[in-house]
Amino acid sequence: GMTGEVLCSDTTTRQNLIFDMEGRIPKNSEVTMAELKLFKKPLDKANLPAKPSHRPVSNARVSVYWVQRQQDGTNRTSLIDSRLVAIRESGWKNFDVTQAVHYWLRNKRQEPMFLEVWIEGERVGRHASEMAKAVRFTSQDPKDKALGKPELVLYTLNLEDYGGPGDCKEEAVSGKSTCCRQKHYISFRELAWARYWIIEPAGYQAYRCSGGCLQPPGLLRRLGYGERVCAVAESSPLPMIYLVRRGNRTEIEAAEFPNMVVEKCSCVTGG
Repeated sequence: GMTGEVLCSDTTTRQNLIFDMEGRIPKNSEVTMAELKLFKKPLDKANLPAKPSHRPVSNARVSVYWVQRQQDGTNRTSLIDSRLVAIRESGWKNFDVTQAVHYWLRNKRQEPMFLEVWIEGERVGRHASEMAKAVRFTSQDPKDKALGKPELVLYTLNLEDYGGPGDCKEEAVSGKSTCCRQKHYISFRELAWARYWIIEPAGYQAYRCSGGCLQPPGLLRRLGYGERVCAVAESSPLPMIYLVRRGNRTEIEAAEFPNMVVEKCSCVTGG
């Protein structure tokens, strides 16, 4: 029910957007970048304030928020991107909403992705606020006949080509291989700091990530997408029995220590 909705207040204009994500992201792929493209309508001078100001205002602040609907009916918003937009210029304006798509993926919800566009004055003051109200983007409302509907552009990498193949093959361990999980046994009996502290296990197969990664196409690198490196993608805990010194007593305890065993390696973007 939010499609095309535009709300105006004394200081802010808000425009709600809905994008159906079903089938847009291929299976076994990674979203490397997402762009929200908004078309700014030509300026209607009738929307400008009648009285000029001694401090000229050329821009408006446009911010994009990701909206997460809570179970109690409230909305939680997260700022995704913000920039100044020239009030008197029209045309396409691009915003980086990669973080919003990653948020949506982590929530693994079946609902669409909700975004909210805020248009505010570039500075504090009534005149800047009134000038910002002249900024209008084409909406998703079918009644809005203006050209240039909002678009969500996704850039993805096929992980069959750019991900990790699983465990390392023995013949590939000695040479340069693609990113994979390599066997790496840790013996607590050979570690001086753990020898008299850890009772069980005596050691364990920790694994580690090894190998190189296929780098993304030049287009993504030009857009600021960084180098892909082989790193831990999933890990699991290790149950351990160990000694604890409490005052004059030594006690035996058991616990699970997190992130001790590498379960999966993958090529990820550094940083």
